[in-house]
Amino acid sequence: MNAFDFLIRNRAEVLQLTLEHLLLVARAMVLAIPLGVLLGIALTRHKAMRQWILGAANVIQTVPSLALFGFLIPVPLIGGIGDRTAIVALTLYALLPIIRNTFAGIAGVDRAVAEAARGMGMTEGQVLRQVEIPLALGVILAGIRVATVISVGVATIAAAIGAGGLGMYIFRGVAMVNNQVILAGAIPAAILAVLADVSLGWAERRLTAR
Repeated sequence: MNAFDFLIRNRAEVLQLTLEHLLLVARAMVLAIPLGVLLGIALTRHKAMRQWILGAANVIQTVPSLALFGFLIPVPLIGGIGDRTAIVALTLYALLPIIRNTFAGIAGVDRAVAEAARGMGMTEGQVLRQVEIPLALGVILAGIRVATVISVGVATIAAAIGAGGLGMYIFRGVAMVNNQVILAGAIPAAILAVLADVSLGWAERRLTAR
């Protein structure tokens, strides 16, 4: 029996685990997107924060995913076994590309355009909302796209702490030394990552073409 036969015979469980996987990623991105964008905006306004925030986000990215999940388990309020710890870990992993791209996008806006907006009487908030963010939107969306694809992959580790998702098949297959079961988790996860990349790429082109 190959991996595709296994997927077909266990399609109900595959669907359930896929939905669990999607829910983990979606909940993490709901937290990561506004937090990452706000931090990226803050970096454009406060130079002193750049080294600390970008440094912390870079350090998080260098921590192996399984180790990060393990570090978070004993943390009060956000830790423990289950999806809460997984969502926090996925949120942390998603921050770097969102922060970096938001900062780069806004910092890359022509200063003459921003100054012209201020000269027309716009406040700093209006310049940000009506000039800088619209002009930087393509770069910001590219960061969100990368963060989402990363999260789909990292979410497979969530099964190690009882959060479910397609990683259940991967860990089960490793324990059984069964490549078919491993692929039954890896193939849908890879398909989800590709679909997320394509759909967000389409949304990026639509929004930036306006």
